[in-house]
Amino acid sequence: MKKLVLAAALTAAASTAYAGSLADPIIEAPVIVEEASGSSGGIVLPLILLALVAAAVASD
Repeated sequence: MKKLVLAAALTAAASTAYAGSLADPIIEAPVIVEEASGSSGGIVLPLILLALVAAAVASD
């Protein structure tokens, strides 16, 4: 009886040790977030408008 219990315990231990599969693990690519390039993009248009207003005032 002890041999049967020992055999069952060894079989259970061996089967849980081989629980994984042989397939390669799936590794997802990291997500890359790019910031908007250039910090002066929002100031160009107001500067152009200011230059046009200044030119219009200077021509009067």
